[in-house]
Amino acid sequence: KASSSTGEALPFAKTSKNRWHLRTGARAGIVVEYKVYCREVSVRTNFVDSDFAIVNGAPTFMRLDEDAPRAHEVRVLVPESWKPAVSALASSEANHFRAASYDELIDSPIVAGSQLSISSFEVQGVTHRLVQLGDDSHWDSAEVTADLGDLVKAEQHFWGVVPYTGYSFLNVLLGGGGGLEHLDSTLMLASPFAPRKAERYRSWLALVAHEFFHAWNVKRLRPAALGPFDYDNENYTDSLWIAEGITTYYADLLLKRAGFLDQEQFLDHLSEQIRSTQTAPGRAVQTLSQASRDAWIKYYRRDENTANTAISYYSKGAVVAFLLDAEIRRATGSAKSLDDLMRLMYSRYSGDKGYTPEDFRQAASELAGTDLSYFFASALDSTEELDYAPALELFGLELTGAGEAELEGDDHKDSEQDDESEDEPAGWLGASMQGDKVSAVLRDTPAYASGLNVDDELVAIDGYRSFGDADGLLGRFTAGQKVTLTISRHGRLRELAATLGEPPKPMWSLQVSKGQNQLEAERMRQWLAEYEL
Repeated sequence: KASSSTGEALPFAKTSKNRWHLRTGARAGIVVEYKVYCREVSVRTNFVDSDFAIVNGAPTFMRLDEDAPRAHEVRVLVPESWKPAVSALASSEANHFRAASYDELIDSPIVAGSQLSISSFEVQGVTHRLVQLGDDSHWDSAEVTADLGDLVKAEQHFWGVVPYTGYSFLNVLLGGGGGLEHLDSTLMLASPFAPRKAERYRSWLALVAHEFFHAWNVKRLRPAALGPFDYDNENYTDSLWIAEGITTYYADLLLKRAGFLDQEQFLDHLSEQIRSTQTAPGRAVQTLSQASRDAWIKYYRRDENTANTAISYYSKGAVVAFLLDAEIRRATGSAKSLDDLMRLMYSRYSGDKGYTPEDFRQAASELAGTDLSYFFASALDSTEELDYAPALELFGLELTGAGEAELEGDDHKDSEQDDESEDEPAGWLGASMQGDKVSAVLRDTPAYASGLNVDDELVAIDGYRSFGDADGLLGRFTAGQKVTLTISRHGRLRELAATLGEPPKPMWSLQVSKGQNQLEAERMRQWLAEYEL
């Protein structure tokens, strides 16, 4: 509802999905009131209950339809039992924040609650805060802030510039995961128990490394399409592989350089990005540039067929970043790298200007001293298979089929198959199952060839009931075996003929070649060398 400052009701009308026209009658003061439903725990939405509040700007604050920047003030009313609200916004008193513009307002999440702690640490004279919302009893604040300090030093060392006057890591301990970057903060979701297991804690550090890298790559160095924002329409760009893929690559690489990952762990992380890319049928359908441009309608609207038609600009972007890094090093005799390209881009295009896809490609060719258009045409603009050979040869690496022995072992055989030869792998359909129900069918698999559809109920195989465990039943059959699938589709029983395949082996494991020579080893050392923090 709307009223004057004296309480007189004012007429208004909704004119589009996100616009209201208000007749002010030239009144000096206007009051607009509205309620926002806050029940989704994510880094993009709002959640408020009796214990916690997560408030993001974009789904919360209305704006005036004007071009000139306008300062905004926000007062947060919290229960007496709660701690004061926290945000990266400027604050002169508790629960009172000020933003210089609407852009800054919606780029600065606010958190509050009864369980909220703040641990501060300084790096290069700049204050950083770890803000924990929720039960942090399993988090050693001294140890965590020390680790964050090393990570901050590593990323500042990488960029060579500190672009903020203060930074807040807003860590919401309500379970789940994921993060979202903001100008001077990041909002993350984590488990209250994450530090109790080393691998989970490293995963959290990788999330921090990713979101903090965005303080440079995205929040200051950004595609031209991502600012100033058009708040009424989608903002299209072909460069999300730079914004997210390169950031994903460096999140792990900087964890290695900061000493949080050893060489084997780093290669395992990079292998996972390669594996995710190479096992997605959608890589033959959607280019990396298209994946970025279609993010509005594809990436955050995933369905059961996404794997067949789309590719992740996070995973494939990280792989292409690795290949581009190697290409620049190869072309320059290891004198230059992707590190130098990112710093060059920052010096030229950070701030209000932004960059185009062409700006990035031209800068890369300039730095490499050779035309890299062939590389970008293949890696970004086509669905050709990525060429790993130059990078592998540069560092003395190889992509192996690690884990093949395990696939042929008892772990992948049904417990009642003791009489069957280990040379006969269990049958494989290529369909994802939730109990007996088909949730996804990958292209070019036995399931796809048989005509099996999403939402079919797999009742039996060769007359044997599945009893809610279709995957377990498949383990009783072998690869190459012809079977009859009894399914229920729209409530009617029918039979499909299928020839079971062999389970895919977990290929795409990046390892140091046994024949790695001294020069290759030195190149790899330069690539992964730890910083003196």
